[in-house]
Amino acid sequence: MKKTYIIQAITTLILLSGCAGSQTEIQIIQDLPSIFPDYCEVTVPLNIAPLHFQLTDDPLQTEVLLEGTQSEPIRVRTKSVVTFRRSVWRKMLEKHAGTNITVTVRGKYPDRGWIEYKPFSLYISTVPIDDYLVYRLIAPGYEVFSKMGIYQRDLTSFKQTPLLENTLIPGNCINCHSFNQNMPEKMSLHIRGDLGGTIIKTGDKMEILHTKTEETQGNFVYPYWHPSGDYIVYSVNKTIQAFHAVRDHRVEVIDLTSDIVVYHPESKQVLTSDLLQTEAFETFPSFSPDGNTLYFSSSQFKNIPDEYDQIRYNLCSLSFDPETGTFGDRVDTLIHAATMGKSISYARPSPDGKYIMFTLSDYGNFSIWHKEADLWLYDLQDGSMREMKEVNSDDVESYHSWSSEGTWFVFSSRRLDGLYTRPYFASIGKDGSITKPFLLPQNNPREFYDMTLYSYNVPEFITGKAEWNVREVERILNKGDRGKVEIRR
Repeated sequence: MKKTYIIQAITTLILLSGCAGSQTEIQIIQDLPSIFPDYCEVTVPLNIAPLHFQLTDDPLQTEVLLEGTQSEPIRVRTKSVVTFRRSVWRKMLEKHAGTNITVTVRGKYPDRGWIEYKPFSLYISTVPIDDYLVYRLIAPGYEVFSKMGIYQRDLTSFKQTPLLENTLIPGNCINCHSFNQNMPEKMSLHIRGDLGGTIIKTGDKMEILHTKTEETQGNFVYPYWHPSGDYIVYSVNKTIQAFHAVRDHRVEVIDLTSDIVVYHPESKQVLTSDLLQTEAFETFPSFSPDGNTLYFSSSQFKNIPDEYDQIRYNLCSLSFDPETGTFGDRVDTLIHAATMGKSISYARPSPDGKYIMFTLSDYGNFSIWHKEADLWLYDLQDGSMREMKEVNSDDVESYHSWSSEGTWFVFSSRRLDGLYTRPYFASIGKDGSITKPFLLPQNNPREFYDMTLYSYNVPEFITGKAEWNVREVERILNKGDRGKVEIRR
């Protein structure tokens, strides 16, 4: 730990609570305050919820001053969590869009008195973030589906509301939610279990499908919408869990087989290609922003479970014609990760078509269980790739998605405790520079993240609140009728 340089001074302290004339001795130190969450020197969107925080060494009192050049300062005095009125916070951020706010923190300690820390800045981006984040909350577990659900969080406040919880359908697993270009009106959602099926919602229309056919390996699994909204690409997987006997490794999720298909909701037809249904493992598909290219991860076949740690996925592409629903005749390998001794999963192109963000791990594709998993960026313009060191940590970085405009992205990380995935946000500039990530704000963040026993799974941005008729969903699920899909030959 670096040495703390203390400047002793006797000064007049005008208390931040507004009580003037009180005098005390303040120790001014040249270290940034240790706060949770770490919001020091972060860049935030102008519409983000208030960044409540707390000094980690639990002083008797905390005083905070937020100052900018365009509005009145904000003063807070508290015994625990530093909180801000939403209306005042929002006004200050809007006034300082494109500039920064200076934050000065003081703590009062029983043995040291008042300590003032080095001020830090909050940089306010002019680009707003999408208003909502959708994710699955899931408790630890491997064999039994405990309580879980798909939830949406208003990022401009602290309000979280459920889209669908499995208390509606006990014993079933809810997963694999996806939206068309961040629009809440078009959604795909998969349910596993006795009442399982794939729900596809377009506007007010909702249907549930049985998607396994004689020609495919299984049900639709990992989805990604075509930008036109006319197609959804899915992987079809047969997976198993394998448990480790060593402490630092818990579980592997391994594909026994996996292929890729494209579904056309209007005709209820499944489009296939021999190039996407091979002995190799193909998974985690996505479409390019112009809709003309299909990206996916592909690994050579390996014997399971003996060679599970030799399964390494490359990043591949295949052309797609949305006018005819046909595929190209050649698979191109964009990144041969296997030659690096690495494996690629979750390839997600940026909305402007400039980058592909992906997760790189030592092997396999279910990187949430891989401590070494990090985020990387592939430049589609010059073919270069680089580690996103600005956002990676010593623990897992895994699933990620882009905001609709493409400046902001969210990713899952286990950096807090090594056990639970939490959502972090960062932005990328036109020059490729990436800002320091910040944790999803909460009203009482330390208590919330210490006490919550749920992981945030598959965070996805949407531009507005998704509207669901839960009673209609329940009726459709319990009715038991499932639409059929057919292979287009």
